[in-house]
Parts: sequence; structure tokens; C-alpha cells
Amino acid sequence: MLRDITIGQYYPSESKIHSLDPRLKLIAALVYLVSLFLFKGFAGYIAATVFLAAVIVISRVPLRFILKGLKPILFLVCFTAVYNIFFTRGDVAFQWGISGRFLLTATWQGLRRGIFIVLRLIYLVIGASLLTYTTTPNKLTDAIESLLKPLNALKVPVHDLAMMMSLALRFIPILLEEANRIIKAQSARGADFDEGSIVKRMRAMVSILVPLLVASTKRAYDLALAMEARCYHGGGGRTKMKPLKYRAADIRAYIVLAVYIASSMLVNRYVSF
Repeated sequence: MLRDITIGQYYPSESKIHSLDPRLKLIAALVYLVSLFLFKGFAGYIAATVFLAAVIVISRVPLRFILKGLKPILFLVCFTAVYNIFFTRGDVAFQWGISGRFLLTATWQGLRRGIFIVLRLIYLVIGASLLTYTTTPNKLTDAIESLLKPLNALKVPVHDLAMMMSLALRFIPILLEEANRIIKAQSARGADFDEGSIVKRMRAMVSILVPLLVASTKRAYDLALAMEARCYHGGGGRTKMKPLKYRAADIRAYIVLAVYIASSMLVNRYVSF
């Protein structure tokens, strides 16, 4: 399962989405994720699906690579769907039981709510993943720092916050690679992570978590020493080699984003089925 985690990874490609300003992509991702919580019917999710599908096609990120990142949340998606279908009160859709005694009752309201929540979870993961697939950590750091720059007036360490977020994103694929290496090493020593009871599997995971924690702590310490050796002391007086600048393509993308917001609100309000 650790091999299936793709969020935080960058997928190199020469697409129009990759070339857009990172501030635009960060704002678009936040707007899209927030819009998912405002939809009250299937029409709104259809608009969100069309917008997301268009972005995936333009970004040239393989659909197989995107769907691979959904495997770690598959259990959460199934559990959420089953819980809402069978434990939401409403009109009975069907009942399941043994020897005439009904044990579980599914309702139409639960089915509708379960579909909405499952779509919301899937689109949340895909939308957040597309941001990292199409934006390098350096550009994402510059975008966060640029958007939060007004907070400098309140003595908020914006540069330090952006740097921490960037380092956290960079460490995700590194830690996953380290975890896979530890799993292979422990499996070669006879450890079994796929068989036995849940308690046995959890105990076996200790042999992965302890060396992973030690390795991550060592990496963080080495990184801190490297930054100090290069005289890094925050963002005071630092300049950018490639400062962010909006282009005509970014303005057009903002217009497309505004059209999506307006159309999704109108569809969500006036179209229902």
C-alpha cells in the first residue's frame, strides 16, 4: 500500500497546466476543494466531474497514475459508503437479514448521502494530488510565500512556514522509498506483513515504524546541518532567481476558473434531478 501513495510527488510533463503560475494552481485547487462541500445535488457534482476531467486531460497526467493514488483510501471510501447507506434513517430501499430477522436496513437517503460523500472524498484526493503532480515543490513554496506575503505585516514568519510545507512535501516520496526499503529488508529476514490477525500485523508494523522514525530523524538533522552550513537564516533579504509573473495564459485560466465557479453555483441552485 505504501507504494501506491502518490500525493506529494511531481509528474514531469510539458502540458499547459504544468506551465501555469503556481499561485493560480494553488488558488484553483483551494476553490475546487471548497466547492465540493457546497453541492447539494447530483448536478453540482456533474459540473465538478466535467471540470476535473478537463484538467486531467490537459495536464497529461496518466489516469492510471492518478487512480493509483486512490488505493490507500479505498478502505475509508468503502467504510464511509456502507456506514451511510445502512445507518442513515429514511425510506427503506432494501433489507438484509437471516431467517426472516432483518439485521441491516438500507435507505434511499443513506444511499444518496453515501454517494455524495464517496464522490467528495475521491475528488478531494484527486484535486489535491493534481496540484503536486503539476507543480514542483520549489514553485509551490514560492506560491505559498507570495500568497501569504501580506501576513508579514503581522510579524508572521511566512517564508519559514512556506519552507516547512515545501520540506514536508519533499519528504513524502523520500519516506515512502525508505519505508519500502525497510519492508523488503524485514521480509528478507522472515517478517510477514500480509498474513495473520490484525493484532499480529500491527505488531509486525513496529519493525517498520521504529527504523523509519530513526531514519527520518537522521535525515531531518542532516538537512538542518546542511542549511546552517549554507548560512540559511530565513527569508530576510533573500531574492528570487525566477520571480513569479502572471502571463496571458494565467489570466485566461483565471477566467476559466471564474466561469466554473459561476456555472457550478447556477447548476447547483437551479438544476436538480
